[in-house]
Amino acid sequence: MKTKPKCSLIQAEIDKQLAELNAQNLLLQRDNKLLRQQNKLLEQKLNAALDGTGLCVWEQHIPSGNLTMYNMEWGSLLGYTIDELAAHIDSWKANLHPEDRDWVIANFDDHIGGKTDSYDVTHRMLHKDGSVSWVSDRGRVIEFDDSGKPLRIMGTHVDITKEKRYELELDKLAHRDPLTDLLNRKALLKAFERQCKRIGGGALMFIDLDDFKSHNDRYGHKFGDSLLMQIASTLRQITEESNNIARLGGDEFVILFESLQQVELASIADRVLTAFAMITHVEGRNVSIGMSIGISEFTNQTFEQVCEQADQAMYQVKHQGKNSYRFFSELLK
Repeated sequence: MKTKPKCSLIQAEIDKQLAELNAQNLLLQRDNKLLRQQNKLLEQKLNAALDGTGLCVWEQHIPSGNLTMYNMEWGSLLGYTIDELAAHIDSWKANLHPEDRDWVIANFDDHIGGKTDSYDVTHRMLHKDGSVSWVSDRGRVIEFDDSGKPLRIMGTHVDITKEKRYELELDKLAHRDPLTDLLNRKALLKAFERQCKRIGGGALMFIDLDDFKSHNDRYGHKFGDSLLMQIASTLRQITEESNNIARLGGDEFVILFESLQQVELASIADRVLTAFAMITHVEGRNVSIGMSIGISEFTNQTFEQVCEQADQAMYQVKHQGKNSYRFFSELLK
């Protein structure tokens, strides 16, 4: 009985193994194709879920600084193409709002350095067209190298510009006079309280227009509103050193100062009177504008007490001929 040559048996075994490997390779190719399809489907589902939300998922390779965005092109949130803005941490830093840049980067570095459990900030960025975009950024280190140094950080970036603008508009309505955009009484009170805590005192200038009602009754409310807006604009120009200018209602304006120097305050009052003496043309009509101004210096009085003192000084001016100013302290002499 003849037996197969040994080499034939070896070849047969090799052919068998090759057939098994080919079969396994086909299975792996099929599985790989299936995984790619599943991955593509997951990406489509993710993009569909995130589409229109302004949210993007990002990842940074920390040693190189390279950034990857998974559901949109890098830079698109700020109006750039990938050719205009490199997908790198330095590009991100360069487009942070100048007023936010230092503290945002500090927060990011604190997390990378292990000082915080996560990176979570709301800040501003500069759009290509020069506008400001508000974003909510969150991230967490997800991988470390063999020596324990952070290798990758992953997070989300959400455009909240519309929501932030709405929030700022609500805040403006709550703290601003709708006609002149000056502070309202509520906002002035807060400014007064902050100033008292910070420096312990200051001065309050109470301004009341002379004969405003007669002008308003004679020429109508449109004329009156135009006059009040012009007065608000002029006060801003005269008192650039103070952001705390308020309209309490009607024709009453208040300015809060940090200075307690009567010479300086008197100089500002004189500039106010001079400026408004020059306002003679409003809504096509020539008018004469006078101001009665009361000034109260304060250290430990309440807001109501300071307003009352300035009001008393202002009414003393009214009784003595109008269009002038007086300090409340002079009433005590």
